[in-house]
Amino acid sequence: MSIKPVEGHFTILYFASASSYTGKSSDTFETPLSLSGLFELLEVRYPGIRTKVLSSSAITINLDYVDISLGTEEEGFEKQTEGEQLIICDGDEVAIIPP
Repeated sequence: MSIKPVEGHFTILYFASASSYTGKSSDTFETPLSLSGLFELLEVRYPGIRTKVLSSSAITINLDYVDISLGTEEEGFEKQTEGEQLIICDGDEVAIIPP
């Protein structure tokens, strides 16, 4: 299920509850963007997605799983892993895979 994004963009695929929450199966966003920046953007676009979907989901970039640990709301979501500092590049494919 690969969707070719427009140049200068990447594709994000939503599966299961992520798709239900957003009402979409995919989206495209401009690059470059850090993974943590993507989470912030998604929270603005889909309020509550961070705690209701992302906090329990697996994330892949180009089919490789990324180690993430979203901090708690009380921590201000500031606890970041190395994976969250990754930069998503032109043509990448990000997937949100809930349990």
